[in-house]
Amino acid sequence: MKYAFNRDQLAKVLQEGIEEMKLGIDAAQQDKLMAYLQLMHKWNGVYNLTSLRDPMQMVTHHLLDSLAAVPAFVAAHNVLDVGAGGGLPGIVLAIMRPDMKVSMIDTVHKKTAFLMQVKAELGLANVTVYTMKVQDLTVRDKFDVITSRAFADLSDFVNWSGHLLAEGGKFIALKGTAPSEERERVPQEWRVSDLQPLQVPKLGAERHLVYIERNG
Repeated sequence: MKYAFNRDQLAKVLQEGIEEMKLGIDAAQQDKLMAYLQLMHKWNGVYNLTSLRDPMQMVTHHLLDSLAAVPAFVAAHNVLDVGAGGGLPGIVLAIMRPDMKVSMIDTVHKKTAFLMQVKAELGLANVTVYTMKVQDLTVRDKFDVITSRAFADLSDFVNWSGHLLAEGGKFIALKGTAPSEERERVPQEWRVSDLQPLQVPKLGAERHLVYIERNG
């Protein structure tokens, strides 16, 4: 089934969600979010960036879902999005926080090619894209926040990317239900420091942010 891209209708739903979350977004940022949505919709048929095909679902399940997490990154300056896929939440963070450095990493070349295209078309100078396993990544400036959205088990997430976290930094994982047994499997050198439920407008599903920090 081919879904039409009704820009006005989609922009209205996005606007309503943004207002409900009381996020301060200017018209240029909103335009970039819509341009990103349009690119995702266009590339999705060939690149399989997301299982969702309906652009209206992309607004609620992807854009609003990622926007709901933006306030958690208020103090962040240098962020890594692991298993970035189609750029959620990384691209959304980069649009919302042009002052913040956002790196995204994925092993799938098609997905990182899409992210490079988005960076170019939207003029996101604060974005860096890596195509490799996160275990193999080395950087000069470590990240103060490492994030992921529906990427992996929490223990794998911290084991694979812990070497990239700056002193005093934290992980923020975007999860659905954040099951307790998964949180309990986090390795001993780490601890779950907070579990925060997220209210996502127009999305009738549980969402949580899981914060993980170094022990001691």
